[in-house]
Amino acid sequence: MDKTDKILIIGAGLCGSLLALRLAQRGYKVEVYESRPDLRKVAISAGRSINLALSDRGFKALKLCGVEEQARAICIPMFGRLIHDKQENTFKSDYSGRENEAINSISRDKLNGILLTEAEKHQNVNIHFNKKCTNVNLENNTVNFIDYKTKEESSVKGATIFGADGAGSALRKSYYLEKKFLFSFSQNYLNHGYKELEIPADKNGKHQISKQYLHIWPRGDFMLIALPNLDGSFTVTLFLSYNEGKFNFDNLTSEEKITQFFEQEFPDALKLIPNIKDEFLNNPTGVLGTIKCSPWSYQNKTVLMGDAAHAIVPFYGQGMNASFEDITVFDEILNLNLKSWEAVFKTYQKVRKPDTDAIANLAIDNFYEMRDHVANPIFKEKRKLEMNLEKNFPTEYFSKYSMVTFNADIGYDKAMRKGRAQDKALLNLIFNNEVTTQQNTTKSELKLILEKVKKQTEVILKQDKIAGM
Repeated sequence: MDKTDKILIIGAGLCGSLLALRLAQRGYKVEVYESRPDLRKVAISAGRSINLALSDRGFKALKLCGVEEQARAICIPMFGRLIHDKQENTFKSDYSGRENEAINSISRDKLNGILLTEAEKHQNVNIHFNKKCTNVNLENNTVNFIDYKTKEESSVKGATIFGADGAGSALRKSYYLEKKFLFSFSQNYLNHGYKELEIPADKNGKHQISKQYLHIWPRGDFMLIALPNLDGSFTVTLFLSYNEGKFNFDNLTSEEKITQFFEQEFPDALKLIPNIKDEFLNNPTGVLGTIKCSPWSYQNKTVLMGDAAHAIVPFYGQGMNASFEDITVFDEILNLNLKSWEAVFKTYQKVRKPDTDAIANLAIDNFYEMRDHVANPIFKEKRKLEMNLEKNFPTEYFSKYSMVTFNADIGYDKAMRKGRAQDKALLNLIFNNEVTTQQNTTKSELKLILEKVKKQTEVILKQDKIAGM
């Protein structure tokens, strides 16, 4: 673990650029290779969402690296969901009962640009663009690249290689193609894809709908969401089955069918999207998948981080936050002063993998919650009670969503287990009319409800443990 040795990072996206910055701050010599052009100089459309949700876990990592305030300056806080029904009515569902807790819409490219610029300020960092990794030779630690501009091939040797090259990771591909060790890998896709559209700013450059919320149009088998951008526009994303249901991506191929679909399902959104036909027909349809693999590292030579190790679907808004949290956890492992990279990598995976598996499972859960449950009456009652408990007992009660999103000191795995048990306890109590969800419930009555919820949650957690869940 000599700091004069060359560390190679494959990928200069959000995870790779923040990793480069942190390793540089710790004094390591870092070479970063990115397949795309420099996004600070060239507009890039990679079919990926242009804005993301940044929350406490991400901010914790950014603060560690000294760039938190720069990120906050380009954020738009969203304090809850604004639900749109077919009759064009709306109702809000706050993310938290505590004051000022919000998730933040942020531009992927602007944040990536900040991280690249900060990393390049360090003399021990070099970033190479237009260098696509074709494969990694695991025995001699050599990474092979092809230059997009010149088409020239090259090889670079590093003491240690970090694969931060996303869901399509070349390093991960080399793990299973080279067959040097037992490598487990799963890639599971939803039968839903996504397509991005736009609600433009009004003639004065202002947002046409409230920018304080993540807007959602839940329709059971599909949904539409919208996140605000700094320029007054909204990025709108349709999540829809490829080939199931009356409307799907396979049969929405004509202007007439597209118009019929939006007039029937999203009439208020349709009024705000002037170029719906062109955007729908010309914008790509993205895939939604979950990647899990093990081990993440090979000897003391290579390790996977971020989406390369654990890509997830976007429905908890935690993909970027989980990747950033990887760096926080990795940094904590480095503080243990272990003797080799191999020991660091193994300890890192042992500590981190249960949490990344958990957030992958939670993201799938939230897909069904957002698509189906947010408009369900009993779910609304549960959220109403949770908000009331959080408001009155802000240090004693945290919903599952709050534990995941606003409490970076609780691991995803613990948040999942406790949150699921808590949800079950609440729903059982509401369904059996053992608690009231009225907003005018007194604090003393709420305290009794809180104790019931705690007691039932502990019972369910013990049952789940016995059942091996």
